[in-house]
Amino acid sequence: MALSSQAHQAPTGARGASRGGHRASRSSLRGSHRAQASRQNGQATPNAAAAANPAPVEVGCMDTILSERDACGVGFIASLEGKRTHKTVSDALRACGCMEHRGACSADNDSGDGAGIMTQIPWKLLNVWAAENGLAEMADGEVGVGMIFLPKDHVDKCKALAEEKAIAEGFEVVGWRAVPVDESIVGQYAKVTLPHIEQMFVKKAGVTGADLERELFVVRKSMEQAALASGNDSIAENFYVCNISCKTIVYKGMLRSAVVGEFYLDLKNEDYESAFSIYHRRFSTNTNPKWPLAQPMRMLGHNGEINTLLGNLNWTASKQATFSDEVWEGRESEMMPLCTSSASDSANLDRLAEFLIKSGRPIEEVIMLLVPEAYRNHPEMTEEYPEAADFYEYWEGLQEGWDGPALLVFSDGDKIGAHLDRNGLRPARFWRTSDNMIYVASEVGVLGDVITNAKNIVRKGRLGPGHILLADIENGTFKEHKEVISELASAKPYREWLDTVRKLKDLNPGKYVETSQIETETCLQLQTAHGYGQEDVQLIIESMAANGIEPTFCMGDDVPLAALSDRPQMISDYFKQRFAQVTNPPIDPLREGLVMSLEMRVGAKGNMLAAGAEAVNGQVILNSPVLIEPELEVLQADSELNTKTLPTFFKGGDLKSAVDKLCTDAEEAVKAGAKLLVLSDRMTELNSDEVAIPSLLAVGAVHHHLIAQGLRTQSSIVADTAQAFSTHHCAVLVGYGASGVCPWLALETCRQWREAPRTVTLMQRGKLPDVTVVECQHNFRKALNKGLLKIISKIGISLLSSYHGAQIFEAYGLGPEVINTSFKGSVSRVGGLSMDELAKESMSLWEKGAAADSIKKIENYGALNSRPGLDYHGNNPEMAKLLHKAVREGEDDLYSVFKEHVDNRQGIVLRDFMEFDTGREAIAVEEVEPAIKIMERFCTGGMSLGAISRETHEVIAIAMNRIGGMSNSGEGGEDIVRFNPMQDVDGDGNSPTFSYLKGLKNGDSARSAIKQVASGRFGVTPQFLMEASQIEIKVAQGAKPGEGGQLPGKKVSPYIAKLRRSKPGVPLISPPPHHDIYSIEDLAQLIHDLHHINRQAKVSVKLVAEVGIGTVASGVAKANADVIQISGHDGGTGASPVSSIKHCGGPTEMGVAETHKTLVENGLRERVTLRADGGLRSGRDVLMMAALGADEYGFGTVAMVAAGCIMARVCHTNNCPVGVASQREELRARFPGTPEHVANFMLFVGEEVRQEMAALGVRSLDELIGRLDWLKTKKQPTKTQALDLSYLTTLPSNGDIEQRSSERRVSIPHDNGPMLEDELLKQAQSAIDSQGEVTIDSDIINIDRSFGAFLGGQIAKRYGDRDFKGAVNVNLTGSAGQAFGAMIVEGLNISLVGEANDYVGKGMGGGSISIAPPPGSPFEAGEQSIAGNTCLYGATGGKLFVNGRAGERFAVRNSLAEAVVEGVGDHALEYMTGGCVVCLGSAGRNIAAGMTGGLGYFYDKDNKLAARVNGEIVKLQTVHTKAGKAKLRSMVEEHVQRTGSAFGQTILDNFDTEVENFIMLYPPSEANTPEVTDDAVTEEVEESVTVQAK
Repeated sequence: MALSSQAHQAPTGARGASRGGHRASRSSLRGSHRAQASRQNGQATPNAAAAANPAPVEVGCMDTILSERDACGVGFIASLEGKRTHKTVSDALRACGCMEHRGACSADNDSGDGAGIMTQIPWKLLNVWAAENGLAEMADGEVGVGMIFLPKDHVDKCKALAEEKAIAEGFEVVGWRAVPVDESIVGQYAKVTLPHIEQMFVKKAGVTGADLERELFVVRKSMEQAALASGNDSIAENFYVCNISCKTIVYKGMLRSAVVGEFYLDLKNEDYESAFSIYHRRFSTNTNPKWPLAQPMRMLGHNGEINTLLGNLNWTASKQATFSDEVWEGRESEMMPLCTSSASDSANLDRLAEFLIKSGRPIEEVIMLLVPEAYRNHPEMTEEYPEAADFYEYWEGLQEGWDGPALLVFSDGDKIGAHLDRNGLRPARFWRTSDNMIYVASEVGVLGDVITNAKNIVRKGRLGPGHILLADIENGTFKEHKEVISELASAKPYREWLDTVRKLKDLNPGKYVETSQIETETCLQLQTAHGYGQEDVQLIIESMAANGIEPTFCMGDDVPLAALSDRPQMISDYFKQRFAQVTNPPIDPLREGLVMSLEMRVGAKGNMLAAGAEAVNGQVILNSPVLIEPELEVLQADSELNTKTLPTFFKGGDLKSAVDKLCTDAEEAVKAGAKLLVLSDRMTELNSDEVAIPSLLAVGAVHHHLIAQGLRTQSSIVADTAQAFSTHHCAVLVGYGASGVCPWLALETCRQWREAPRTVTLMQRGKLPDVTVVECQHNFRKALNKGLLKIISKIGISLLSSYHGAQIFEAYGLGPEVINTSFKGSVSRVGGLSMDELAKESMSLWEKGAAADSIKKIENYGALNSRPGLDYHGNNPEMAKLLHKAVREGEDDLYSVFKEHVDNRQGIVLRDFMEFDTGREAIAVEEVEPAIKIMERFCTGGMSLGAISRETHEVIAIAMNRIGGMSNSGEGGEDIVRFNPMQDVDGDGNSPTFSYLKGLKNGDSARSAIKQVASGRFGVTPQFLMEASQIEIKVAQGAKPGEGGQLPGKKVSPYIAKLRRSKPGVPLISPPPHHDIYSIEDLAQLIHDLHHINRQAKVSVKLVAEVGIGTVASGVAKANADVIQISGHDGGTGASPVSSIKHCGGPTEMGVAETHKTLVENGLRERVTLRADGGLRSGRDVLMMAALGADEYGFGTVAMVAAGCIMARVCHTNNCPVGVASQREELRARFPGTPEHVANFMLFVGEEVRQEMAALGVRSLDELIGRLDWLKTKKQPTKTQALDLSYLTTLPSNGDIEQRSSERRVSIPHDNGPMLEDELLKQAQSAIDSQGEVTIDSDIINIDRSFGAFLGGQIAKRYGDRDFKGAVNVNLTGSAGQAFGAMIVEGLNISLVGEANDYVGKGMGGGSISIAPPPGSPFEAGEQSIAGNTCLYGATGGKLFVNGRAGERFAVRNSLAEAVVEGVGDHALEYMTGGCVVCLGSAGRNIAAGMTGGLGYFYDKDNKLAARVNGEIVKLQTVHTKAGKAKLRSMVEEHVQRTGSAFGQTILDNFDTEVENFIMLYPPSEANTPEVTDDAVTEEVEESVTVQAK
């Protein structure tokens, strides 16, 4: 019987939300809380059946994958005693309802993004129904129940189809039951696709338990295949089996969590009983309701995002031919393919997990091998469960990780568990009660019983990174991580099996080649032929060889896109790296690299259903994919690998035929037993007749051909290529299938550079580091490895083995023929080069190399530095001179010269190839709206004070305030002197307050209307936020999306350090992720925080263009953002790695158009203002962005030019010759700009917009915005006639032409609705007004989020961060919601008896917070978790006391706050720049990474701390100074006084003894403080105290 070729999942689509979003009723939830309070081995060969009947191979499609992204809140409740009760179900529904804020709604404000529960089958309820209908009683484990969604127009046909397939598999259909539902509560959008829902009952004689589960799996696959093959689109798309099982059942839908139990009437029935319940609330970035996308799935519920999905899909497709297990009786191929792009990441993970489980694998083993723990650099594992490392290392050879932030809850009906990703990027708390109930949830407080049930809670904890917990209701056991993984690792002889796996060093490769191997002239010819330019050699290869790091540059990427360039490009230049933003976080490779790995395997992968030594036999582990020549040689000579080397060249211009032959040769080699293919373009001299196939093209083609033939897992691919000299080149090769890269020509270039007489001379003079030939090659490889870590971290991937084949790129300028040959599944939305045109590119370079008989140096293309006659730069010295003349003279004619220069430039961006065609007659300019209204839409980019000078920053702000636009503070904070208008300006335009500026006027304001909140949170205080008209969350920046920022120490002057609450001269780093934005619901929480503290300010979110940005933006709109800014890849003024500048991010035009269209299609466009920011230089640019959908327009680099920048491109060096981007006093004194210069530019642009609109017959920007149909392509680039810009000229699919931009822009900010603090403010207002004192008592529940921020904001608005002399004391009991105590100020003191969730004390600027467990709690406080992750993130003052443990990343980026806590997780004190933390309990890994200021005291009686500290910066010592002891004692005393800590009291009672058990951590900046040394000098002590006080 043929089974499903793919399990049906409804295609993804668009979803929407409404202004304000849906929120659960606080009063109703309070009521429910109070009501609750009152009561064998296998080799890697295809199985026989598969060989005879090969399963179809479906390659993943990135475009489809990116159309749907989600996150959510999850949890489970389970009785270890297996007691079935209705209370378990009702409690799960209540808990799900209390996480409504973790979900979202569609544009109708009622259709939820999805919610549901999984339970045991409620046999008591169902047997009542059976009896009423004359059916025999159904026994547990003997009857299967299918929960099925049926299309309403074909119910009978679908039921007949299902019955036919069940009967064909030998089942008896017992009956059908229409599931009772209340359709009236379904939202309007969800009702459109609401299915008819029935339960199908089947049984098979003599088959029960696990065998019946497997048979039911086969039946379901058969049903799905039949539906897809029905020829009826409605049936194919809408027939969906939620699950069919004899153990579990899933009730789910496009519902809000609060109404799941109202919709499904069964769930309210007291006869519905279960011993466990998994619940799930979904937040989707898209808005088109699809009922099957709701969760739980069939085996699991997933909160997070799989970043490696496309690779996982392709590798799963590749492995299908090897799957073989006797339980399937040869029918494995009928189950394939398991995964499909049209399903969500959660559904695909569920599908693979389900198949492995049905194949007989324990569910906990399946979960751990699919989402493995980080087992390298793990002190606790090494000490306590070392066998786990063998388990993980073995499975790495067979199964790549499904990598990304993930909290998984799962069940097979007998076991229920939860598992967290290797980075710990989702919250997961658990607790156990004395009656043997286990609770797991994304948040604590979901049942509202933390106080009333306190005496019964015997254990409170959290899941740590990579950890699992397991409740076995069949055997009544509960196991935490160490026990689970130890049992799994000990179940099989993994260490013995690994003996067949070699490490590369075991093959005894030689060392680096010590002399050059090619004649210098030949080397230059080869470099030219392979596309190297002078800058590539000098600024990239030689720089990396000398310094071991990737070089940095500045000012963004302003040269033509590869497809638009007049010169031939390397094929890798047509690809842009994708990066993480919003739906998942980037990883920090610098500070959290311990979870990352570049290890790769070469060799065959065997049948993972038959684990054993044979399945991994002969594999070789590479520490890095970057190979040197001797390493490649030993791999080529290895008999077990049976390596086949295939040359990659083409003749006569016929590239396509050569690639096809290469693929055929590769296939034959693998069939002949080759387990490693080396694709090589190596040559010692240039052959003019044979042109190298672009290495990336060759690798991708062979990779996809072998996938299609079912052979991909039988052999690995290594690229031996001249066309890899940068980190980007290596990344694309690995991303499209290469397991290794030998950059032979780049290594030779390193050797030739070191041997060159000029290099020797420079080294002798000390101008270059003195490195040997061997060392320079080592440095080059080291830089490539570092760069690879950074690239995979940008998309949030930890393991290169998971990035391998994941194709996480977007192509710009490659046509369908090229994509389908080598890059199947990749997105290429603008078309471009064919195979023949690509061949011409390669041949052009080859001919240039071959034609030159004597090359002295290779050509300079000018890709980085602007030079006359080379690559055209949009920001060029001529442009700067023309603009300076225009703005300084203020003459229209001079601006016209500048405009002509810009408008007639060579095409560098997509909009340069487009023009307007409105079909309207021109009108008089007087009929067009005035420039002042146009300029209200203008903003400047977020350039931080520190990256640019004080003069530049303030001149731009003053100018934008003059014209009615908005300037942006950037991420460096802002001096409070700028918050008030100037009143002391004399007749010459000078002000004593701003003595360094010229051209001022009374009434001028240097206040930045937009205040930026970036990942470093530098200078972000409550007062700063209250002074904002708009608050911008910088999720990503155009110059280096997915990366953090860095301000070099030489730019951290005393003034900059004061604003940023740091130390002068110490480098400041913004982490790659916001540590409070790991998902879309986290972003929603930060938006909630900011709306809560400042209800008058709009909240904007800065994103960067990439494919899928529209989907992300939809989620941002649903998260209640007011403004969305889309930046382009060409943005950025500060220092960035060269590969980031050149190869990351997409064109602004594509990002703006996609965002606008997706928002319109999802009914979300009216919720947000859309701002474009990316290389805008003129009025024409404004008009183009308007037509593409933007309401507002940001100017970055050009605003700096107007202020005086001369495009010296040395921003990153602190040597700006005109003081625009320098903190050096003598250079700042040269600053030439005035506010008038910048204002003149904006006015010129505004008037240009008016004139152009008049010519187009348009009277206002409202008429123009979103009119993509008024754009058309005007020309084609020189290298291809197939550039397709139709995406930019096509209206949204619903054809909506909205013209309400002005209404959007003036709409009021979103609000959070009624909050607990509204009532408390009434009680505190008098004390705030009089600076008196008040004490307030209240309870608190988990939906009371951001508590304290509103009160803190009201105080900061009047008194600033530190000047309130009164006291507002708030005593709370209960479970606090997220961001408890966020952004409070001096004088606001909050005490909580109960527990708290994530982000306690986030951004607090003063005051105090204390958290203590409820009285009568039977557990030891220091062993239990009562605060969540990322506490004190970005705090700039205040005190925190926690009588219990906190989670991961405690005090990350803390500036000046002090804290005492009784235990912390991984990454505590990361990036801390000030303050003091005392930890009285155990700590996780990677403590104090990047800590440059402040002190840490850690209790370390068992001497385990040293192995857990990141010693890159900090030092460790005992607490031996008088001041150090006094500081420790005083903080513990206050901790005991505030929280009643028993252990704290024990320390105080025995202080002289216990102080010896403490270790102090301190960075170099604190080395001369009295706490660290008795030799501290008084002056420096006083200065330190002064800084602390500030």
